[in-house]
Amino acid sequence: MRYLPTGEWMQKADSYTINEIGLPSIVLMERAALAMVDIMEQEQLDLSKTLVFCGSGNNGGDGFAIARLLKNRGYDTKAVFVGREASMSEDCKRQRQIAENSGVLVVTTVDQEEYTTIVDAVFGVGLNREITGDYLDVIRKMNALKGAKAAVDIPSGVCSATGKVLGAAFEAELTVTFQCEKLGCILHPGHLYAGKTVTVDIGIDAGIFKNEDTLCYTFTKKDLPDLLPPRKPNSHKGTYGKVLMITGSKGMAGAAYLSAKAAYTSGAGLVQIYTSEDNRVVLQQLLPEAIISTYTDFDEEKLKKFLSWADVVGIGCGLGQNRVSEQILKTTLTEVKVPCVVDADGLNLLSCHLELLKEQDTPMILTPHMKEMSGLLGCSVAELAQERFEKVKAFTGKYGVVCVLKDARTIVVKRNHQIFVNTAGNSSMAKAGSGDVLAGVISGLLAQHMDTYEAAACGVYLHACGGDEAKAAKGSYSVLAEDLIAGIACCTKKTEECMDR
Repeated sequence: MRYLPTGEWMQKADSYTINEIGLPSIVLMERAALAMVDIMEQEQLDLSKTLVFCGSGNNGGDGFAIARLLKNRGYDTKAVFVGREASMSEDCKRQRQIAENSGVLVVTTVDQEEYTTIVDAVFGVGLNREITGDYLDVIRKMNALKGAKAAVDIPSGVCSATGKVLGAAFEAELTVTFQCEKLGCILHPGHLYAGKTVTVDIGIDAGIFKNEDTLCYTFTKKDLPDLLPPRKPNSHKGTYGKVLMITGSKGMAGAAYLSAKAAYTSGAGLVQIYTSEDNRVVLQQLLPEAIISTYTDFDEEKLKKFLSWADVVGIGCGLGQNRVSEQILKTTLTEVKVPCVVDADGLNLLSCHLELLKEQDTPMILTPHMKEMSGLLGCSVAELAQERFEKVKAFTGKYGVVCVLKDARTIVVKRNHQIFVNTAGNSSMAKAGSGDVLAGVISGLLAQHMDTYEAAACGVYLHACGGDEAKAAKGSYSVLAEDLIAGIACCTKKTEECMDR
């Protein structure tokens, strides 16, 4: 896993490294500058004529050091100071003086020359206010200049906590970030301004992040062997759990099929689909491995019998929002005694019966997209987009559930836990049925005795990795939801092969 701190948390880690560990800030600055120059060379940016924009804080100090190192390597380099003299940090003043002593020309206005590379070292991760006035003009001028664009730690104007553009932001092609990638460069739209992001270790101690539940983190492919539940040589289908998928109203057999197949593909031992009678024949043909049980009207005793059979229940995919669907949902959430995943129509029905969550003692995972979450919260999608972390944390704190908020950057939130932010996946996954597959994957992992939060986070990441495999096979446009399941199978197979080496 890797942490995704905000600027505030990164500044705390920086301060801890300097004041508690004893590593001087000027040393960190030199390491940052050296890493920036090395990466720009490795990325083959044309540095023959480089202009470095420097602010008055420590990010500006990095910039002056970068200009000096570039000049020492033989590049025609100029630094333009766009900050305020009275606001300069001590390290920034020191680096400016060293740069001038080393022959770097430091100016305060931009001339009409053409440059091959523009380096942004104006604002650091601490920026949290709208950019106005002269600084706004500076950002626009930087973007208008020709040449490659490289940002130091974070593009100026991107909020490190939310990814929001604070008035205007530097449009980088390359961002070299120090110690940890910042959350704002992961979230949209900040991610679009960061370009290619390269993270370098400069010696900042990130140990203070370990026990802080307000921090975000993500996974990499290297984490998968430790995330997936183990398979035992001496086992049978019961070892890997029984999943009851309550899915698929009339005409919605596809949702039932995709979620059930995904549960099997993620490792569940046995899946039973409880669905409308109209779907029986098609599901028996599509997925003969599943047990197909059906209803024509609400049958409380029959439903209770199936609920007592299951180790995990998934409900909602294609369930519909009619009278029978509502009765099925209310009975399920009242009677279920095992972990339960609620998705799609189940969430829309639940938004009118939130009292069911207050009465619920069993582990529960909700998997809403932004519209469904806005219904659960009683706010607009726009309001949710502005404060998604705060609103979802408050919701999970109130009801004690795990929430998987699906979006371009899906997050997984549970009370007193760090927030998982998914960075895998791609736009090919924006297709009908993708959410059904995710609900099935999480249900399948839960059936293998995973903790609810861990199953949710692992399921989101595995689902996204399946999307990456599907895109590699079919391209961005042609991927269907069923291709995600094939991608998940490919991903788990590769993970197993790595584990066997």
